[in-house]
Amino acid sequence: MSNLSEDQKSLVEKINILKREKNAIVLVHNYQRPEVYDVADFIGDSLGLCQEAAKTDADIIVFCGVSFMAESAAILNPGKMVIVPFLDAGCAMSDMVDAGALKEFKKKHPDAAVVTYVNSSADVKAVSDICCTSSNAIEVVESLPNKKIIFVPDKNLAAYVAKNVPDKEIIAWEGYCPVHHFVNKEYLDEVRKEYPAAKIIAHPESKPEVLKEADYIASTSGMIECAKKDDADEFFVITECGMTERLHREIPKKKFRGLCNLCFDMKKNTLASILRCLEEEKPVVRVDRKIAEKASKAFDRMFSLTK
Repeated sequence: MSNLSEDQKSLVEKINILKREKNAIVLVHNYQRPEVYDVADFIGDSLGLCQEAAKTDADIIVFCGVSFMAESAAILNPGKMVIVPFLDAGCAMSDMVDAGALKEFKKKHPDAAVVTYVNSSADVKAVSDICCTSSNAIEVVESLPNKKIIFVPDKNLAAYVAKNVPDKEIIAWEGYCPVHHFVNKEYLDEVRKEYPAAKIIAHPESKPEVLKEADYIASTSGMIECAKKDDADEFFVITECGMTERLHREIPKKKFRGLCNLCFDMKKNTLASILRCLEEEKPVVRVDRKIAEKASKAFDRMFSLTK
């Protein structure tokens, strides 16, 4: 907590006391504000957070991420209370698909399996065959007997999967993450000129032209492993800007630069809002029981591959 203000240190202490008193756990996505890391019981990418949510013994789960992640925690823990600082912390990519539209799309491809990225609503997961994350998407698609795959909602991740699983026909939904999608090859060329010694690590939500030029392609947690194993001292990270802080914390002897591009919904959560959330035990994340049961099956199929 060396970089925190006295007020922030006080908030951290209060949150940690409440966590012990209420048997609560705080799950924190890599893109959160750096001070939020100091109250985290687990920091990770979407797969890691899903796994932690599924196995926790806590009575209360405080989820610091965006709405679809908190929904996932609620689906995976039907007997536990899942609370978030802000119910309206959304995801632009998740909003690019809804269950009704996906049902209609499925009618056009009746022989295709639906693989849904976890960056989607519970309603969409409920009409899917299996979930995936950026770190296991290739493995999930390879595991299916179907030759045709409807991949929802990220077209860039779909293109990445298609390149790595050439024997499948990947039918991509036209969604994308605005944080990653704005980066193009011209931007990457400028990065190379300005930081010639830096290795480039790109998230698979990036455009194919960016992934083609990157030294590594990895999920946010995978980025940590890439930076640890490579001998380079300098890296440029193509993902939401908060990831550079996580990398600096994990590998302080190396230098990390990245995009000046925020996911504003990820940054809504603060120490003060987390404390309030724990004190009041709300807002509570609720998922319709029938939707949760269907979505849970898509999660179970994914976990059967990744455990």
